Amino acid sequence: MMAEVAYIGGYTPDTGGTGTGITVVELGSLTRLGTTPASGPSFLAVHPRLPVLYTVGESERGTVGVYALGEGAPTPLGQRPSGGSSPCHLAVDPTGRLLAVANYGDGTVSVHHVSQAGLLTELCSFPYRKGSHAHQAVFGPDGVLHVPDLGADEVRRYLTDPADDRVVPHPEGPVRLAPGMGPRHMTRFADRWYVVGELDGTVRVYDDAWNELVAAPASSAPGTNYPSHLEVAGGFLYVANRGPDTVSVLSPHTLEPVAEVACGGSWPRHFAIADDRLYVANQRSDGVAVLVLKDGIPQPDPVVFATGTPSCVLTLP
Repeated sequence: MMAEVAYIGGYTPDTGGTGTGITVVELGSLTRLGTTPASGPSFLAVHPRLPVLYTVGESERGTVGVYALGEGAPTPLGQRPSGGSSPCHLAVDPTGRLLAVANYGDGTVSVHHVSQAGLLTELCSFPYRKGSHAHQAVFGPDGVLHVPDLGADEVRRYLTDPADDRVVPHPEGPVRLAPGMGPRHMTRFADRWYVVGELDGTVRVYDDAWNELVAAPASSAPGTNYPSHLEVAGGFLYVANRGPDTVSVLSPHTLEPVAEVACGGSWPRHFAIADDRLYVANQRSDGVAVLVLKDGIPQPDPVVFATGTPSCVLTLP
């Protein structure tokens, strides 16, 4: 049986960072198991059933990489254009037949069809208006693809048809959010959508009809905050705050603050939660901080796994 591992992506010298590619580390011991060279693998996703990893190559001429998973470092299987510029996020739909990519540079959303072997085939591309900055791709439980657009203050929506894998813009169009919010990442929990605003430093909660239920600051620390990632786990909402360099712990129901702790580095770009540990990719301090969770609260004095310019942590059993 394979050990529980984390795959770490980040920026490489050709994309403004110091990383070396996709690094694999064993959880618990934090033993480095290997590194696969790659250009700017700033976000990673795994196929829901196959041992296949997908990465974006965040450059002007964006790429998507496909890798086989096994013992040690991932093995390259192929690479193709992302369908846009500066891709920063990707996700595989629950059926494993579609891969969606958010291209931040030109705002294009691209959807790649996935073969039974996990390789990429047909490509559909959905450009958007000037000033658009697609920042994430999330498949809802109904199969609808949601894309928070940081430049347009919208969540763009696309319908997917399981019968023939067609993808089309939602007939009701995008969801308009608060002006100046800059929606970056979103997640779903208990029939609610949680969206973090990079530009106004807020977290907002919406019902399925996209009525805003509650809004609150992502951080109570002084100074400007550019929150990045958020997740609901173990009865808490966690938010990474760039600027304060903290992780906020909030009530997912009321957004009341429970705790706010130092992230163990600088500029927490992304995090993952596994086995009562919080793994924080601190982009500007070249390390992934591992914070123990006690009753859901991150504890001080984390262990730090050194790795160049990390921007994504993907944990797998």
